[in-house]
Amino acid sequence: MEKIQKALISVSNKDNLESVIDSLKKYKIEIISSGGTYKKIKNLGFKCTELSNFTGTNEILDGRVKTLHPKIYGGILFKRQNKKHLSEIKKKGYESIDLVIVNFYPFEKVLSNNYSHNKIIENIDIGGPSMVRAAAKNYKDVVVICNPNQYKYLIDEINTNNGSTSLDFRKKLAEEAFMETAYYESKIFEFFNKKNKNIFPSKIFFSGKLIKKTRYGENPHQEAAIYAKNYNSDIIQISGKELSYNNYNDIYSALSLTKSLPHNRGVVIIKHDNPCGVSIHQNKIKSFKEALDSDPISAYGGIVSCNFKMKIDLAREMSKIFFEVIIANGFDSKSLNFLKKKKNLRIIDSSELKGNIELSFKSKFNSILIQSTDNIIFSKKNFKVVSKKKPNKETLNKLIFAFNVCRNIKSNAVVITQNYKTVGIGSGQPSRLDSCQLAINKMKKFQNFKKNEELLAASDAFFPFVDGIEKLVQSGVTAVIQPSGSKNDKDIIRFANQTNTILVFSKTRHFSH
Repeated sequence: MEKIQKALISVSNKDNLESVIDSLKKYKIEIISSGGTYKKIKNLGFKCTELSNFTGTNEILDGRVKTLHPKIYGGILFKRQNKKHLSEIKKKGYESIDLVIVNFYPFEKVLSNNYSHNKIIENIDIGGPSMVRAAAKNYKDVVVICNPNQYKYLIDEINTNNGSTSLDFRKKLAEEAFMETAYYESKIFEFFNKKNKNIFPSKIFFSGKLIKKTRYGENPHQEAAIYAKNYNSDIIQISGKELSYNNYNDIYSALSLTKSLPHNRGVVIIKHDNPCGVSIHQNKIKSFKEALDSDPISAYGGIVSCNFKMKIDLAREMSKIFFEVIIANGFDSKSLNFLKKKKNLRIIDSSELKGNIELSFKSKFNSILIQSTDNIIFSKKNFKVVSKKKPNKETLNKLIFAFNVCRNIKSNAVVITQNYKTVGIGSGQPSRLDSCQLAINKMKKFQNFKKNEELLAASDAFFPFVDGIEKLVQSGVTAVIQPSGSKNDKDIIRFANQTNTILVFSKTRHFSH
């Protein structure tokens, strides 16, 4: 373990800089620096050699070229045990740089603040990542620090080793350095990729920051973690037990449907990644009760999600049922204090959730399937009435509601609704006919119908044969909405006309596998 003799420090984020410099001073480690970092170090009262004095070359091009100098990279990259390298360094009069402390221009922050294009481009760091990569490559001889969070570990290490560092320590920091440079470059790539509207480039990168490791994955023998595009998750957990992998999976399924419902309306209950009840009644408590009544057995131990702010009366009503998670678009103080009394109940605020997700991912066998997100906002122009019997405006709106719910159910999916609430859901069956039967069975098991309210059905893809729609009509369904595309579409239309059933075709299919 060679003692650190010289450190190069060049940081955009100057937080906690004094603590690490104080430790370097303790072990008489020389410091070289430039620009704002040099001024900061001098203002803190420490000795420091300005980079231009060290290299003998002034920075040029408005600071675009400062550290790109052979004296810097030679001092970082030469192998300390290589006689040829030592000879070259000696002939050039270069000095070893044993510690590199660098973090990058805040490209991601500038991008998120929507600065001008020129400002964004000028915040693409060149010298910083280059020095970090050089130091990480030569980790056998050089220490690299690229995040203020690492200062404490460096201080502890040099205190333990009297100004030196261990090989294992340097190797671990090299790994983290390449992680940082890869992440940084990925954000720059994403910026240009988005500008060029290249959805599927020849190479793809997923970059995210660790939110947390979950206790395990779908099952206890699996490991799992959640990452996000930034350090702030899209959802905020206010209270309750830690979220599990399955909780996250169900939460995002719930929110996919919840956020597609009308503004400030709608309750969704999710169980095992599938809706088991949905309602968009204006009355918030009635909306919850209707969603619950769709399948009260499945709802037990599930997740309930509201597309509005939680109030105390509804919180009291929900507390009568065991839910793992309650999600709302914010909580008032009374409802929050009341729900917090259940210490294990996970309370989630989704008011900051951004709904502009462009791509979805699935991964198997070291390959990734990527597709654009199915986030079409339905309007009447997306549908065509093909039956002789025509729906009135209200019935068509109810059918569109049913179809929107259906596309968020695992295929094959069939949903039966009545007056903007689900009354029977059939999901995930290999046969569409089985999904129809499952939805009908649920409906018969839990519903007491009002005779004057029409029963509507939606299917996420076309019925390949008449038997599916026939089964629904026999159960009392009077209107069906489904995508077109079957070679038997004419037979489906003929059956609808024979039974005086309203039939609406969607111009798009909506599988959710």
